[in-house]
Amino acid sequence: GNTFEDYLRILQSVPAANGTAAYMRVSSTANSSKLSLVEKGICEGIKCQSPELVIREHGLYLIFCNLNFHFPNCSKSPIDLKIELLVNDRVDRQTLSTFCASETCQDETFKTLLQLHLTHLDKEDKISVTLNHPEFLNDVSLPNENVLGVLKYNDEM
Repeated sequence: GNTFEDYLRILQSVPAANGTAAYMRVSSTANSSKLSLVEKGICEGIKCQSPELVIREHGLYLIFCNLNFHFPNCSKSPIDLKIELLVNDRVDRQTLSTFCASETCQDETFKTLLQLHLTHLDKEDKISVTLNHPEFLNDVSLPNENVLGVLKYNDEM
C-alpha cells in the first residue's frame, strides 16, 4: 500500500474540480536544486512541463510533495534537509528537517518527507519544488515515491 501506483489509481477515480489534477514523479537533476518532472503520472487541466506544473485556471488548489531520501553513509554530524514549494519561483511553503544526528545515526538511513499546501493560484502560476541537498533524493531504490502533485479543490477565489 501507499505506493505511487496506489495513489495514481485513487486520484484517477476521484473527480477533481473540472478534472484538474497533476500527479507527477520527480527526480533530481545535475547542477540544480530544482527537481525535474518525470513523464509518468496524471496531468489533466494543468500543463506539465519540466521542471514546473503550470496552472491553467484560477482556483483553490492542494499542492503536495512526497520525497524519499537515502543517506548511504550517515555521518555523525546532522544534515539539514530543506524542501521548498515554489510558486512562480518564490518560496510559498518550506519544510526543514534534520536527519542523521549522532544519537540516531545508522550505517544506512532512509527518510520520507511529505509537504502539503492549500493555496489560491492564478492562471499561468508555475509550481515547482527545490531541495538544498538533491543528492540525497532516493532516485534508485524508491524512484516512484518521489512525487509532486496539484489537485484543484474548487473555483472559488
